[in-house]
Amino acid sequence: MATVREIAHHFLQRHGLTTIFGNPGSNELPFLRGLPAGIDYVLGLHEGAVLGMADGFAQVTGRPALVSLHAAAGSGNAMGALTNAVYARSPLVLMAGQQVRTVVGMEGMLANVDPTQLMRPLVGWAGEPTCAEDVPRSLAQAVFEAELRRRPTYLSVPYDDWDTEASPNAAMIVERRVRRSATPGEDDLRALAGWVNTAKHPALVLGGDIDSAGLFDRSVALAEHLDAPTWVAPSSFRLPFPNRHPLFRGVLPAGIASVSSALDGHDLALVLGAPVFRYHQHEPGRYLPEGTRLVQVTDDAEAAARAPVGEALVADPGMVIEALLKRCTGKVAGEHRYLPAPEPPVGEVALHPEQVFAALRDTQPADTTYVVESTATNVAWWRQMDLRRGGSYFFPAAGGLGFGLPAAVGAAIGNPGRPIVGVIGDGSANYGITALWTAAQRGLPVTFVILRNGTYGALRWFAELLEVGTVPGVDIPGLDFAAIATGYGVPGHTVSTVDELRTALAAPTDGPRLFQVDTTLTTPE
Repeated sequence: MATVREIAHHFLQRHGLTTIFGNPGSNELPFLRGLPAGIDYVLGLHEGAVLGMADGFAQVTGRPALVSLHAAAGSGNAMGALTNAVYARSPLVLMAGQQVRTVVGMEGMLANVDPTQLMRPLVGWAGEPTCAEDVPRSLAQAVFEAELRRRPTYLSVPYDDWDTEASPNAAMIVERRVRRSATPGEDDLRALAGWVNTAKHPALVLGGDIDSAGLFDRSVALAEHLDAPTWVAPSSFRLPFPNRHPLFRGVLPAGIASVSSALDGHDLALVLGAPVFRYHQHEPGRYLPEGTRLVQVTDDAEAAARAPVGEALVADPGMVIEALLKRCTGKVAGEHRYLPAPEPPVGEVALHPEQVFAALRDTQPADTTYVVESTATNVAWWRQMDLRRGGSYFFPAAGGLGFGLPAAVGAAIGNPGRPIVGVIGDGSANYGITALWTAAQRGLPVTFVILRNGTYGALRWFAELLEVGTVPGVDIPGLDFAAIATGYGVPGHTVSTVDELRTALAAPTDGPRLFQVDTTLTTPE
């Protein structure tokens, strides 16, 4: 008879969870014993980096990923990175080891006290099997919940369960499949098409879910069919529309009054694959301009329920896009010629971030995937980059620092055929720095570009926005990322001029490399 562990391993293989990201503790070792040859265990040196790698992997592959965490302390280390995965709707399955059952109640060393509450409210589901025989079913539920909710789940398993003989029924869990369909109704489609056809000045607002669902090109087709100005929703974690397209109007600012101002003049705002809206800076005002109807289409029922304004249709955005292409009258428009980037400004003491981004644009392949965690340079980024393919841009979905370096590593593991570049601020880099070790050990051809300005640029901007004056803790001088990278096994280089940077970026690489570039301070807006 098979053990619980063997059934679990078989289930993971059968359902494609063959890449495990982890940093093991003693409670996890019994699960890891005898891993089948087809399962790849990706070791990270800190649980935050481990979860960030899994997040990047899940986003580029569109598949669930298993994250093996230690009990309470190790799980706690991962919670900062978990916030990004939640808002990216990454289907991660977090599985933590638990003490043996006879010791949990006594709160023995490494017992996970009340584990189902530990990761709430971040995870969509959390559980601990009631007995060893329930482990395979609980693991299956964790996977299916993550897929159906598109939200991380958490499962705590006492480590003495793994060697238990499984019941005859346990093997039946391996063949289970759970699917979800969110087909919009005919009445809903008729009404939606009617609103679009009668709108005089419709606008599209696209969220990261559009890119996650592989709808990048279809969103372009819809925008061109309607000849509709197109924004990216505030605080978006992916790019759902080419940023140099003539219909692209930029990323909506993350403030209530600013969003209302940007949508002024449009009688219809059709929001596809995004919450309404993920505001950041406090800007009181009307949610929408006078005379603007907002209609949200999302497969995220929670996002639809919590929106403060507009009408919502919970359905597959891809099906709605195809329906609108068939039912809506096409607008006559000229040829959509992509717009050139402006000449980047020149920094006086250090390089301007736009000079760095222009160098990336001109030297990297057109299908490069960029994992970006440099908050203070987002305006410079969109002014210079030319991204025309889906899966080109990833950003920490909750703004939690430590995403960029690990997610770039995870993206390289998940999509080895596509060039990966991590663009990371010096403040952010410290939170996920241990991911460099994993990149070095696996020889991943990732290019890391560290923008060093010696300060938390976004905090300086917020200090001005909040009118708090001079505050402590915003400067971080004395960091040498080229030396740090070399210590982790990644060749690190300091680059001072545009010509040096362009030459370095254009050189081929078959392994990881890091370029530290001193840049001038810019602001998010």
